[in-house]
Amino acid sequence: MKSFKIVSAVLVLALGLGACASTPKITRTEADSQIDLSGNWNDTDSQLVSQEMITDAFANSWITDFTTSKNAKPKLIVGTVLNKSIEHINTETFVKDLERTLTNSGKVRFVASKEQRDEVRDERIDQSKNASMNSAKSAGQESGADYMIKGQINTIYDEAGNTALKYYQVELELIDLANNEKVWIGQKKIKKVVKRSGTKF
Repeated sequence: MKSFKIVSAVLVLALGLGACASTPKITRTEADSQIDLSGNWNDTDSQLVSQEMITDAFANSWITDFTTSKNAKPKLIVGTVLNKSIEHINTETFVKDLERTLTNSGKVRFVASKEQRDEVRDERIDQSKNASMNSAKSAGQESGADYMIKGQINTIYDEAGNTALKYYQVELELIDLANNEKVWIGQKKIKKVVKRSGTKF
């Protein structure tokens, strides 16, 4: 009986120590703080690139030419942004950063994406069958985009011993949907040197 109690106590102690060892230490931080743990593409890169690229786009003559000739804000849509890097990069978050920066600038109007338009169209079809005539929204009144943004993210990776170089090149193009002309081409480069202590990559 005594040995059983000792074994039980040892098991409880071991389980308790195991639980303590596996409990992560969590520190809350500001959402806009710049934290780089691995050197990989992260939320800070996404936000900085989107802001700088849109600033460069607005400094180009296409937007002045459009607003002068049309006396209106151009309507934009983000097309495909391809991840051609060696890393897994969630391009959707980058696209959303682009959309937010564009929309909040107040200089352009933004058109819903293809997936969003399909969902909205389904809703209009449902309204035509079930909503009152006064509240149902009719088809054929959508705003067409004037320009589409497309792009890609590329990387070059180099390493020697415990040091690695990560080079990111983001390229965006603004295409006139009326004639397929490229009215702006933007490029942003990010270079990171990552050092590990005692471990190779």
